[in-house]
Amino acid sequence: MNDLEIKTSSAVDSIFENYPKNVREKMSVLRNLVIETAKETEGITQLEEALKWGEPSFLTKKGSTIRMDWKSKTPDQYAMYFQCTSRLVETFKMLFGDAFNYEGKRALVFPIDKEPPREELKHCIRAALLYHSVKHLPTLGI
Repeated sequence: MNDLEIKTSSAVDSIFENYPKNVREKMSVLRNLVIETAKETEGITQLEEALKWGEPSFLTKKGSTIRMDWKSKTPDQYAMYFQCTSRLVETFKMLFGDAFNYEGKRALVFPIDKEPPREELKHCIRAALLYHSVKHLPTLGI
C-alpha cells in the first residue's frame, strides 16, 4: 500500500450528508472503494476529492476524473461517471460485458438494491486513476 495524501473538500462531505440513508451507504461504498484502490495503486500519491458539476469527484495527476452521484429523478440507481471522450467505458464494456449496466460512454450504473461487482469495479477505478499513463495500452492496463 502507498502512502496516499487525500485532499477532501468539505462540500463533498455535505453532499454525502444530504443523501438519503440507504443511498449514503451505497455511495460511501463507492467512495471507500476509490480510496482503497488509490492506496493500492503504485504511482498514486495524491487523491483530490472535490465537487465537479455538483457531484463528488476524484482527481489524480495521472488520471481522468471519476465522478459519482445519485439522482432523485432515478431513485433506484446510482452511478460512477467517467470522461465520455476517454476510452474508459468502452473498454469496460469490452472486458466486463454484463457485469455492469452502462450509460453510453460515460457511466457505470448500479441498481440501488444490489452490490456492485467489487473486483471488476476496482479494475475500472484503477484504469481511470492512471488513465494518462495507460491510455495507449489496448485494454488500459486491465
